[in-house]
Amino acid sequence: MKALQDSLQDFLVFMAKELPDKQLVNLYEPVHYIMNLGGKRIRPVLALWACEASGHKAEKALPAALAVEAFHNFSLIHDDIMDEAPLRRGQTTVHEKWDINTGILSGDVLLVCAYQYLETYEGDSFKQMSKTFSETARWVCEGQQMDMDFPQQKKVHLNKYIEMITKKTAVLIAASLKMGALAGGFSAEKSALFYAFGKNIGIAFQLQDDYLDAFGDPKTFGKQVGGDIIENKKTYLYLYALEHLAATEAEHLEKLFSTHPKQTDAKIEQAKALFVASGATEAIQKAKQHYLDKAFEALDELDLTAQHHKRFTDLAHFLIQRQV
Repeated sequence: MKALQDSLQDFLVFMAKELPDKQLVNLYEPVHYIMNLGGKRIRPVLALWACEASGHKAEKALPAALAVEAFHNFSLIHDDIMDEAPLRRGQTTVHEKWDINTGILSGDVLLVCAYQYLETYEGDSFKQMSKTFSETARWVCEGQQMDMDFPQQKKVHLNKYIEMITKKTAVLIAASLKMGALAGGFSAEKSALFYAFGKNIGIAFQLQDDYLDAFGDPKTFGKQVGGDIIENKKTYLYLYALEHLAATEAEHLEKLFSTHPKQTDAKIEQAKALFVASGATEAIQKAKQHYLDKAFEALDELDLTAQHHKRFTDLAHFLIQRQV
């Protein structure tokens, strides 16, 4: 998508100018490292596009876009520490490349920088953006805590899982769009529709990720297929299957998700067979489509130009229908 690449390049040029310099090397070199590790950077692009949809130049949303990206990477540094993850985007994580204390402090300063980028805006725009950003930051932390709590909980309901992925993943996509819309001068009502579009796309995106983790093509998925099963993660597939399998099969699934075998192929195949037998594979596709439909309902209400409507529609389908 050429429009995506063009907007991404504009953002990267702005980011390179605005990141703090490296005079205090031990603090800011890790910041530059994580911010330049790559990734899709869909969130900042969405902020720029929402601003452009108002008829204003995308550059008005660049500080908001950078605030969102800085917060996202702050959360990644801290998540990697909590997960004891050795790799991020195929590269060494910050706390492994430096140390845990450096990771914590570099993450902290990224969060502070995120709020400073918003200081570009004034008046009501600043107030609404700050409110949206602070709410989102708190919800992301709540989503992370829910995700950490799930392994210790005997029973996790599907609605709680949806709440967790909404807070951990979807609200930051939603906030990107809303803040870009506010930067472009959209009304609070229109900005809320952008938020609804992003939130529902984010939920659908995570459901697709859950599905691909178990049933994606190993040649194109980009990470180990069955990783969630190996790690005993209570994803949508697992929770739905547990609720809809017969008692003996449900018990077998629970036992599978309490083991850590050295050879994982059999565990993965047995879990996948139970997902299929329970109807979880069809259910997750229906759920994904439900949230995608809700996203497009909000997009249609925005009454954008055909060009901008197509832009958001194409990107949504690219994200949700991907096989990698």
